[in-house]
Amino acid sequence: MSRYCQVTGARPVYGKSVSHSHKRTNRRWEPNLQRKRYWVPSLGRTVTLTVSAKGIKTIDKKGIEAVVADMRRRGERL
Repeated sequence: MSRYCQVTGARPVYGKSVSHSHKRTNRRWEPNLQRKRYWVPSLGRTVTLTVSAKGIKTIDKKGIEAVVADMRRRGERL
């Protein structure tokens, strides 16, 4: 499973860690991903989504029906 949010599309961001001596090493910032189950009345079943914390807030604000419709329009697999 790749590390991305199915709702917002958030993916890892790459950059450098800079030490006190200013030595630079590679690092990456991972999105805060959670696996959540939602009941979708229009589908008549639950769907399990990998969503970021921001994605959970988006679902709370818009509703799961609107988010699922948006995901289907993009071609995201449920």
